[in-house]
Amino acid sequence: MQFIYKVPGYILLLFGGFCLSWGGFIVRSFETTDAWEILLLRSFFFFLGVSVFLLSMYKKDAFKTIKKAGLAGLTGGFVMSFSFIAFVFAMMNTSVANVVFIISTQTMFLAIFGYFYLKEKISIIGLLSIILAMMGISVMIGDSISGGTLFGNLVALTIPVSFSILVMIIRKNANLDLVPAIWYASISSTLISFLMTNDLSFTNNDILMGFLLGVPQLTFGFVCITIGSRTTKSVTIGLLMLTETIFAPLWVWLFLNEIPSISVFIGGFVIILALILKSFDKKMIKV
Repeated sequence: MQFIYKVPGYILLLFGGFCLSWGGFIVRSFETTDAWEILLLRSFFFFLGVSVFLLSMYKKDAFKTIKKAGLAGLTGGFVMSFSFIAFVFAMMNTSVANVVFIISTQTMFLAIFGYFYLKEKISIIGLLSIILAMMGISVMIGDSISGGTLFGNLVALTIPVSFSILVMIIRKNANLDLVPAIWYASISSTLISFLMTNDLSFTNNDILMGFLLGVPQLTFGFVCITIGSRTTKSVTIGLLMLTETIFAPLWVWLFLNEIPSISVFIGGFVIILALILKSFDKKMIKV
């Protein structure tokens, strides 16, 4: 399993984004409509998936690696658990396209947090792209007030913020292996959802969907992203993970015929423009 550390960061991030893109479709495939039940199954299988990865990767040194991650790993995991909770609730209360377009603004949050936390400069182009992305979010959230999806959109904003904080912790502690951070996140979200769930009887379909959410979608996705983020610049990480933004609405459109409202397309188009603009950022002019 050590070979994964030899794979270029950009490839890991692209694959990680592709894995995560299946989240909305799988959430829509559950029979239960209780978000806490979905979260419990997802978190439990995620915990198993990450535990198996740690044990197979580090063998007898697994617990030593977890301990070495220290406060940075524990803090990063706790922050990310909020992202996992927010993902399920957002998917249950707004369209998949809304959620993934909002998630894609992580590029902008990474740039902002990188500026304040890592002292990474923001260029004029970077600043303009951030403003443009915020305008796109405003279009989607503004329309959701009358569309009844305001809660889902606001909760979705928790996801890019939490992810960006995790990346800052990873970048600030590049000498540490912070894969244990997502192990801590799986434990935290499992415990929270267990305490909030009223019914622990699950159908076979929901158990299967929980496995698909927890292992192929989440474990593979976040292991690749966590390792790939160690050697990739903050702004580049969000751009590479656009695979999630591109494919997630496609899956629910192809298999579930979920078509977003026109405001989602407009807001999403503005966000994509912002990300394209950011890709031309050569950081020649600093602010």
